[in-house]
Amino acid sequence: MLKETRTYKDFDGKERTEDFYFNLSKAELMELEASVDGGWLNSMKRIISAQNNPAIMREFKNMILSSYGEKSPDGKRFIKSPELSKAFSETEAYSDMFVEFFQHPDRAAKFFAGILPAELKAEFADAIAADGAALPAQS
Repeated sequence: MLKETRTYKDFDGKERTEDFYFNLSKAELMELEASVDGGWLNSMKRIISAQNNPAIMREFKNMILSSYGEKSPDGKRFIKSPELSKAFSETEAYSDMFVEFFQHPDRAAKFFAGILPAELKAEFADAIAADGAALPAQS
């Protein structure tokens, strides 16, 4: 699980600092990997290698919103729903995060590694590094 503390201005111009939580379970990752012929990770490598910015942006959005949720008060559950994801997507915190990740690929890579289960983080990093794929640099 990854906790992102973000400061942003709301639509009333008020500065807010909030904690946002992101996580993908092993089951969610398995579903994601199986959702694409040849595997999601291989698909991502191809998209990144081809510098396919529209596809990269779609994946950023998908990963941010599919990993967003709220911890239950007792810590037993990580609650996700389309309604929670939509509500988050309508904040400037989401907008700022999305733009930041596209402009700073190193921060996007840290985010993606951070939302993975601990035992899969090294495997993910190794898979990306082995292929030499890098997110496109933006200015």
